[in-house]
Amino acid sequence: MAEAVLIDLFGLKLNSQKNCHQTLLMTLNAVRNHHGAKAKFLCIMCCSNISCDHDDCELETSIGLPAFLREFETVSNSSMAASLYTIKQKIDEKNLSSIKVIVPVHRKTLMKAFIGQLFTDVYNFQFEDLQMTLRGGLLKQPTEINIITAQELEAIQNEIETYLRSLPTLKGELTIITSPLIPDIFIHGFTTRTGGISYIPTLSSFNLFSSSKRRDPKAVVQENLRRLGNAAGFNVKKFYRIKTDHANDVWIMGRKEPESYDGITTNQRGVTIAALGADCIPIVFADPVRKACGVAHSGWRGTLLGVAMATVNAMIAEYGCSLEDIIVVLGPSVGPCCFTLPRESAKAFHNLDPGCVRLFGSPNPYVDIRKATRILLEQGGILPQNIQDQNQDLNLCTSCHPDKFFSHVRDGLNFGTQIGFISIRE
Repeated sequence: MAEAVLIDLFGLKLNSQKNCHQTLLMTLNAVRNHHGAKAKFLCIMCCSNISCDHDDCELETSIGLPAFLREFETVSNSSMAASLYTIKQKIDEKNLSSIKVIVPVHRKTLMKAFIGQLFTDVYNFQFEDLQMTLRGGLLKQPTEINIITAQELEAIQNEIETYLRSLPTLKGELTIITSPLIPDIFIHGFTTRTGGISYIPTLSSFNLFSSSKRRDPKAVVQENLRRLGNAAGFNVKKFYRIKTDHANDVWIMGRKEPESYDGITTNQRGVTIAALGADCIPIVFADPVRKACGVAHSGWRGTLLGVAMATVNAMIAEYGCSLEDIIVVLGPSVGPCCFTLPRESAKAFHNLDPGCVRLFGSPNPYVDIRKATRILLEQGGILPQNIQDQNQDLNLCTSCHPDKFFSHVRDGLNFGTQIGFISIRE
């Protein structure tokens, strides 16, 4: 049984028969009788400029009469994007996932296209034809449309983008943490969780990653990214994220892109590369001499596998960089105060340096992946003064600072993501 039921009256055209609103009410009552006992959310979506051929047939007047309609919530807006996004917020507030959409047959394909842009695979949708008949017909609807053209899909995307751009910033202004070690020929920074439009508590507000397991759709993440590009000064059309595998593969941009990798390097101007982080370390690399840069995603597995030095070595091999010229900045990550591993896994960190592990004799010792990363970088030949990992807000524990950062350790599976990014100015 559906947890939420949405009745689409957005494109409703009523005829001039005096009892047209009565038929509408009978239809809504039938939906309430069938779903009301088990559904936790009943919603009517209508257009704020809904039309009717005679004065007594206004939807707002109709739905205001019977008491049973108080069980429905009405969302009225001139924009489909605004209406559906408002409904999504209400569904997410109740943490619902199973949704039945009762929709006129001619609007089903359009509705599916909007839902595909605004929802993720977390939600399970079922569709049912809206059946309302009168002598002479109540719904003036064309025949079923099974295909959305590329032009129509672009119009849907533009409507959604326009609406999302209009939304206010949540939880404070957009904040970018930068390092004084990286010169101005680069655009770089590390994001925090403020300044975006994501509203779900664990993703609020500047989430920069969408997946099938989270409730933030790509359209919302893309709007957050657009705002970041405007603030930082980079082109979002030339933006590339790491495809995380928690290993040590590096994509050298310009070569064939692997299916997954935890490092990227480039010497192309105007291209922005980014590493994800939500406890794992987003690392940024810059060589101002050879004008090359890189990013890496370093969780505990990637740290032990040497993803940081793998990225450095790729820059040396591909662009002729020298170890003494490469600057490495570690972004915010989980600290040794909050991150534990089973003793067997922590053993490798203890073997690297006992200072990387606290309470090693316990079943789940505390592990310092930042210290381990610095040790491995210094062992690889990076100059200690060219590594920044302790200054400003960079060394704040992501798990300890829910006001500033997202954290998988703290928030569980539906966690948000911040990034470290860098590009060479054009």
